[in-house]
Amino acid sequence: MSEGGSAQRAVPYYCPFCGGEDLWPAGETHGQWECRGCTRAFALRFVGLVATR
Repeated sequence: MSEGGSAQRAVPYYCPFCGGEDLWPAGETHGQWECRGCTRAFALRFVGLVATR
């Protein structure tokens, strides 16, 4: 995926804090989400691939 390309938004299914499913995009930066169940905001990002052994 390239920064300026047509990358699709990866959607989290559950809040990492409370496990709730009421998640909405938040902030101006790609990968930021808000949970309306516990009122927390968090960010997800792709770090890279792990080499197989």
